[in-house]
Amino acid sequence: MNEITSTRPVLSRRLLAEFLGTGLLVTTVVGSGIAAQRLSPDDTGLQLLENSLATTLGLAVLILMFGPVSGAHFNPVVTLADFVLGRRHGDGVAARDVAPYLVAQITGGIGGALLASVMFDVAPAFSSNDRASAGHLVGEVVATAGLVILIFALARTTTPAVIAAAVGAYIGAAYWFTSSTSFANPAVTIARLFTDTFAGIAPVAVVPFIGAQLVGGALGLALVSYLYPRVARVAGDVVIPTHS
Repeated sequence: MNEITSTRPVLSRRLLAEFLGTGLLVTTVVGSGIAAQRLSPDDTGLQLLENSLATTLGLAVLILMFGPVSGAHFNPVVTLADFVLGRRHGDGVAARDVAPYLVAQITGGIGGALLASVMFDVAPAFSSNDRASAGHLVGEVVATAGLVILIFALARTTTPAVIAAAVGAYIGAAYWFTSSTSFANPAVTIARLFTDTFAGIAPVAVVPFIGAQLVGGALGLALVSYLYPRVARVAGDVVIPTHS
């Protein structure tokens, strides 16, 4: 435990990595959504394909880019799950670092949405895309639970390239097999309310979505703890191991 902790970068570097990683992830999601709308204005299915492909590739790259610094959580649910599991062995995100991680992720996500708007000359605006149906919320529970199980199961391999590719592939696939298009991330959900484009979510749907994501995170945590009883020992390696 002490050896792992001593090799982690200082908190300021980890927070910057979480801010940039989450911000660029949202920029990828929102920017590719805007581009898809413009390139394929009459084909929603093709828009989703373009958006999901960009997100799949972008997320994998960002995990490899920032993972060695912060673990590449980019997601409050992952950070909270890591904290809960890590308490068993004194590893994972420290209690004092949880709130700063969440703030970095949320502010980074909002910044990423605004950056995409600037790049595509779209005025920032609250989304009018209401997604808060019962089916969408069930989709968020499923997407988030699966993500948590995947991340903590893969942390046992400690192979960054495999983890990055698998997490990116899962999110890309979940765009299609969940009704909600797999937000699975409270920070990304909050950020996407600031864009009235293909990737946006209406303010009225944000709280229900986050609630569903937290339920999915808790379900995923319970399942991965049962399926992999020793998973708490690798909490410090989520999403990928950090080092100075």
